[in-house]
Amino acid sequence: METIVGLLSLAIGAASGYYVRQIIAKKQLGTAEGKASKLLDEAEKKAQEALLDAKNKAVNILEEAKKKEADRENQIMRLEERLEKREISLDSKMEEIERAKNILEKKAEEIRQIRKEADDARKQELKRLEKIAGLSKEDAKKVLLQLTEEENRGMLAKKIKDLEINGLEELNKKAKDIMTAAIQKYAGSHAADVTTSTVSIPSDEVKGRIIGREGRNIKTLERLTGIEIIVDDTPEAIVISGFDPIRRETAKIAIEKLVGDGRIHPTKIEEAVEYAKQEINNKIKEAGEAAAYDVGVAGLDPKLIQILGRLRYRTSYGQNALLHSLEVAHLSGALAAELGADVAIAKKAGLLHDIGKAIDHEVEGTHVEIGIKILQKFNVGKEIINAMRAHHEDYPFESPESMIIAAADAISASRPGARKDTLENYLKRLSELEEVANSFEEVEKSYAIQAGREIRVFVKPEKTDDLGAIKLARAIADKIEKELKYPGEIKVNVIRETRALEVAR
Repeated sequence: METIVGLLSLAIGAASGYYVRQIIAKKQLGTAEGKASKLLDEAEKKAQEALLDAKNKAVNILEEAKKKEADRENQIMRLEERLEKREISLDSKMEEIERAKNILEKKAEEIRQIRKEADDARKQELKRLEKIAGLSKEDAKKVLLQLTEEENRGMLAKKIKDLEINGLEELNKKAKDIMTAAIQKYAGSHAADVTTSTVSIPSDEVKGRIIGREGRNIKTLERLTGIEIIVDDTPEAIVISGFDPIRRETAKIAIEKLVGDGRIHPTKIEEAVEYAKQEINNKIKEAGEAAAYDVGVAGLDPKLIQILGRLRYRTSYGQNALLHSLEVAHLSGALAAELGADVAIAKKAGLLHDIGKAIDHEVEGTHVEIGIKILQKFNVGKEIINAMRAHHEDYPFESPESMIIAAADAISASRPGARKDTLENYLKRLSELEEVANSFEEVEKSYAIQAGREIRVFVKPEKTDDLGAIKLARAIADKIEKELKYPGEIKVNVIRETRALEVAR
């Protein structure tokens, strides 16, 4: 019985618990559904608000677009109105132009008609005059001129002769005045070059060291420079003799360097000669630059200036070629200014007129032809070449400047004491003597010394042997006897030197 009661109590308790659990579950479910419903309502509300806001924005955008479209339509209408007004104005102007054109065409036609009538009337009058006179217009002109010439022939001839005489006298007077004015504007000094230079020596002891043991030092100097060194009883001085100014200057610079250094022997002599040659090149460049600056000529190629500087060591009949070129340039500029010609062209052509003399002993041809080739190579203007090439009348005068250059060259060359024919002939004879020796392919270089009484010839050792050197001396002597005219005898001294060089490391 107790067991049944217990089971019933257990069943009732289980049923009660289940029921209570169901109630609690329903309450909880109702609470969750409420929350979900609330969230759904809020979401719908927000969606409606967002939709409303989007609709408002769309309406605003549409209204703004309509407003802009209206503004653009207004602008287009205004532009159309302006274009319409301008079109009306252009139509009006075109009508005016058309009317003016018609008026001008009518006037031009009237002018042509009047001109035609005038020509017809003139022809009719000429025909009437020819008919009355019995002569044509040309015949009447000839008859009139013939009668006038016959009546006044003597008077005209006398008048023409008087004009020629007076004109020639006036031209000569004017030319002399211009020449005098130009020469007065440039009165540069001149000095004829000689063939010797003097070097001061501090003492006779140094002079003896320059000579060297058995003359080896002085022989080395003469061999390397191609000049003759004269050591006489003149105290504290030695004389350098040679017809080539560059060789004389090279020897002078080398001796001065050796004297200053104090160490004088063949090796030092070779170094001094090389130094002197480089120094000469620097002096040549400086001389060319100074000449161009002095005349006021700018824009010359540096290589052309180097060639111009070589004229410093070139003479013409004893007159220094560079000083002569400077003088011609200044005189040409002064003459051009007096005559109204181009001063710049005259100066430049005057400075370069003898440029060919700088290398005429190295290149075949006259110095004028060589000069033309040099200027063409360095792209010098054609007007400069035409002005300089006629100064010896080898070419025709093509411009006033070319005549001015020829006149200035003649003035510079004809100044008293400027040139010496005998010196030029002497230098020419020595140059020809060296040219004969250099014509042999075995010869490396040659020097005429002792006023042309001796020529020293240096041969290329790989081209000939000792026996060949002896034969070459005889061949050179025979050619000199055959081609040259000279007083006395000329000694041909052929030198063959072989050197072996190695470096110890």
